[in-house]
Amino acid sequence: MEVLNDLLNYNNLKIYQNTEMFSFSLDSVLLPNFVTLNKNIKKVLDIGSGNAAIPLILTTKTDAKITGIEIQEESYYLGKKSIEYNQLEDKIEFINDDVKEYAKKIESDTFDTITCNPPYFKVNDKSRFNDSDYKTIARHEIKLNLEELFKIAKKLLKNNGNIAIVHRPERLIDIIEEMKKNNIEPKKVQFVYPGVEKQANILLIEGIKNGKPGLKILKPIYSHLENGEYTDEIKKFFQ
Repeated sequence: MEVLNDLLNYNNLKIYQNTEMFSFSLDSVLLPNFVTLNKNIKKVLDIGSGNAAIPLILTTKTDAKITGIEIQEESYYLGKKSIEYNQLEDKIEFINDDVKEYAKKIESDTFDTITCNPPYFKVNDKSRFNDSDYKTIARHEIKLNLEELFKIAKKLLKNNGNIAIVHRPERLIDIIEEMKKNNIEPKKVQFVYPGVEKQANILLIEGIKNGKPGLKILKPIYSHLENGEYTDEIKKFFQ
């Protein structure tokens, strides 16, 4: 069922969601608050935008033109409706396409910044897929894997442009290896923990195309209190 919800407390923004599909999650809130957005950037690309949660939040943080690309038609439809409802067509260009095909059509060195909340799981003989094709593509590296993502970033980012992604901590080494192969220097990492005594379950990482070596490990973020509520640190990202 399609519903229209508040996008947290972001400038009274609304977002269309389908209760049978993934709703936007904490990942989609953390990434636009983590990525470095300097005042000189002109063009941002969000890859795998889903229902456009990240592009919508980015409009509250930068005046840059944002391009969102989503391969799945159902998600694209929801995102497009949300952009139109919020009257943000002048700030967000939303495209229904495979980013691998899109990248072939776009000139090199086009974007200042790329954000991406990619599928987390490798595909192998032991992969367990969802009954829903939508959820399988969203979760598993069927349509886009890390190697492909960073090859695209290498082409589309301007020199010294940055890419930030949200992923899972167990994929950290894979991510750094693919960054390095594509001349993207890891510059900052932040781990998110569901509680003080628990292991990290979210990884935020940013790299710069042809950047100088030097990695910063930012202070950890704790997302939940013992009673299950969000911490004050997380709540501030909702505004």
